[in-house]
Amino acid sequence: MNIHEFQAKKILAKYGVSIPKGKEAYSSSEAAAVALEIGGKKWVVKAQIHAGGRGKAGGVKIADSVEEVTKISNKLLGMQLITHQTGPEGKKVNKIFIEEGINILSELYLGIVLDRSNEKYVMMGSTEGGTEIEVVAEKTPKKIFKVQIDPLIGMQAYQARQLVFKLGLSKAVSNKAVTFMLALAKTVEETDASLVEINPLVITDNNNVLALDAKMNFDDNALYRHKDIESLRDEDEEDPRELEAAKHDLNYISLDGNIGCMVNGAGLAMATMDIIKLEGGAPANFLDVGGGATKERVEQAFKIILSDEKVKAVLINIFGGIMRCDVIAEGVVSAAKNIEINIPLIVRLAGTNVEKGKDILNNSGLDIISADSLGDAAKKVVSSIREA
Repeated sequence: MNIHEFQAKKILAKYGVSIPKGKEAYSSSEAAAVALEIGGKKWVVKAQIHAGGRGKAGGVKIADSVEEVTKISNKLLGMQLITHQTGPEGKKVNKIFIEEGINILSELYLGIVLDRSNEKYVMMGSTEGGTEIEVVAEKTPKKIFKVQIDPLIGMQAYQARQLVFKLGLSKAVSNKAVTFMLALAKTVEETDASLVEINPLVITDNNNVLALDAKMNFDDNALYRHKDIESLRDEDEEDPRELEAAKHDLNYISLDGNIGCMVNGAGLAMATMDIIKLEGGAPANFLDVGGGATKERVEQAFKIILSDEKVKAVLINIFGGIMRCDVIAEGVVSAAKNIEINIPLIVRLAGTNVEKGKDILNNSGLDIISADSLGDAAKKVVSSIREA
């Protein structure tokens, strides 16, 4: 689960991470009031969407007066902000974040991510603050410094000092930087965050260390332990199909292709998408109906796939083990009665009750293209789109 910058900073502050003064606003008049409350002579007005690259896209502006805060807020609120992460459709700005202006001496990068291969968190630091870490990793990987965090004992002070030394920070800020890093590590550990990114981490003219920006992602599987964090979910920022799928315990992720996929089992779903790509097609989604799916869940899964206007064909690939092929077939037929299907439907069934499943589909009156194997199914679904 993703959250907004202003939400992330509230969580960070709770654990002792230093942040600038700031507050969210939902109207230009509220933004002006926030600026007066913060005080000072300069403010930063930031669009709040779940996407990076806001600054380059015009979503972050500096204001030198309260009147300018109002003007910028009027412009940002309601606009479709397009960044390299939103796609061409962009995202609507429904809220903004007003923050005090900071006199910056230098910018750094600091982040923590879960390294699944080593089963540890990794804190990464770089002197290339303000730059996307992927770009730094590609062009100047030697400028990224890392420390492994043992989950049993957490991050240690000596590790933070090592990172501070590698970043070349002065004695005037080194202790503050160590405190900042340890607080950041504690935040991740206690909130089950899967990622936290401070870009940039800034050193101010009075030798303070502040998180000028903040991004946090959380492990969905751990949200039951953090109801306060779960309540921060902004459904306006999420794919409505993914939200609908979650309501029915379906594992669904939207993709950019045009072939809808319904599969049981995450491994089989990945293999299905790979073979579609191998045949020259592009999957429109990842959808795992799970091993214990009911007829109703399958029906909902089929409806969710067909609600995507990009989908030009559907491939159903089921290996019946715990999940029976006849249950899948019943769900597809039931959904088809309520939705007009005018795109190719390719079905490959194997395993438990496969003959019952095929009989249900064959007697349904639906125009179904049957496939004998996964490779055959992928060829047929790609060919059906090309022919159309």
